Amino acid sequence: MNLKMLRYITGQLLLVEGALMLIPLITMLIYGEFGMLYSVLIPIGMLLVLGVLLSLRKPEGSALGAKDGFVVVGLSWIILSFFGCLPFVLSGLIPNFIDAYFETVSGFTTTGASVLFPKQYDMLWNPVDPSMGMRGIFLWRSFTNWIGGMGVLVFVLAIMPQQDMKSSRLVHIMRAEMPGPKVDKIVATVRKTAAIMYGIYVGLTLAQVICLMFGGMDLYEALCVSFSTAGTGGFAIWSDSMVTFGGTVAHIEFCQWVVAIFMFIFSINFNLYYLILTGKALVALFSEELRWFTGITVAATALITYNIYSAYGNLGDALRNAFFQVNTVISTSGFATADFNLWPNLSKTLLLVLMFIGACAGSTGGGVKVSRLVISVKSTWAEIRHMTDPRQIKKVMFEKKSVDKDTVRGVFAYMVAYILIFFVSFLAIAIADGQSIETSFSSVAACLNNVGPGLDAVGPSGNFAFYSPISKIVLTLDMLLGRLELFPILLLFSPSTWKEK
Repeated sequence: MNLKMLRYITGQLLLVEGALMLIPLITMLIYGEFGMLYSVLIPIGMLLVLGVLLSLRKPEGSALGAKDGFVVVGLSWIILSFFGCLPFVLSGLIPNFIDAYFETVSGFTTTGASVLFPKQYDMLWNPVDPSMGMRGIFLWRSFTNWIGGMGVLVFVLAIMPQQDMKSSRLVHIMRAEMPGPKVDKIVATVRKTAAIMYGIYVGLTLAQVICLMFGGMDLYEALCVSFSTAGTGGFAIWSDSMVTFGGTVAHIEFCQWVVAIFMFIFSINFNLYYLILTGKALVALFSEELRWFTGITVAATALITYNIYSAYGNLGDALRNAFFQVNTVISTSGFATADFNLWPNLSKTLLLVLMFIGACAGSTGGGVKVSRLVISVKSTWAEIRHMTDPRQIKKVMFEKKSVDKDTVRGVFAYMVAYILIFFVSFLAIAIADGQSIETSFSSVAACLNNVGPGLDAVGPSGNFAFYSPISKIVLTLDMLLGRLELFPILLLFSPSTWKEK
């Protein structure tokens, strides 16, 4: 383990987080929330001092292996969440540290599970003292979704001078942070790949901001919603999420369609957008993973629309709510336009299944990933055919390419680890809190798949505040495991990981 390089990169990340906290600071200044400035100034000061101290001396040996990349990613997310939660604690919005850390990890991992109550949203719009308003803090809350969506380390790679580390070494960091069975460079260097990804990310975010402002939102509202949509995190600034937008938006249905469509857009592999930009639109449109993802989304929307039609009595309303909820779950965003706890069992079951499927690899969404599930199914089918006819050797094909054995082995290793972690977590919170099976099961599903809301007590109209500190710690760990695809966090618990080279 290259501990010196770990120290240096951590210092760089702390400096970046300190710079990103200037966004809520500027928001506070714009809205005159001078009584809240200290809640971000103190963390900014701590981040800058520690960042400078840790990155003051760049180590001579910058070699990073695969293990180093995983550890850098896993440890960085834990540390960034620690400092990221301080504005919530210092502002008094979430005074309990465990609750604040849960909320921050939920933000950075783009989960969207929350411990906030409706009355706490009143602090955003109706503060007793205008200088003590919470617009800056709530913007930071939504901004954590945006930061975590593409990954803060990918952002650092995008802005890091090319001579700092070799591209072949940086790819280990990018593979550890980007979701999916395999991540490769789309251009010659990792730095350029990261810059392209973030360029697409920023462009799509701005496009959504413009669309929402056209629908009646002001700039602050549009930014908060777009940050949470782009990161597929689902942190809303209204207590009823996207149902009425707090009654402040002129064209509610239009904005709901905009959010739903952009959730779908951000669930697609960003490599496909690069192909479109480089004139290879047909290659992108015929992507196998995209076809599967689109087919699942359309089929689930159609079934749920049919299932809830009688409750709405209107095809347009049923279709809009079904399409929104399908996309919020499969994209693992966590927004809501309806309390699907009240929907028929078929609809709730379909949404629960979608929680596990998740979005495409290389997107900002969570879940197991469509590509991983498709490869698992094809590999299993190939093995069955081989058992019936041992002389027949069937290759597993995905995206018109043969899937190598290492990738297949990695997929199945992930699936086994995922199932074990899921049931250990389910058992742990069931023992600790004794909630209903539906609540406990969907809580783990929502956190491990980075979805946000679950069913029953943690449904769209509920939250996670009632859980004990032990359960919140377990679910916080699940969110980190889910966002970083298990292994970067699991490696932190291995003693051999920390042996210095």
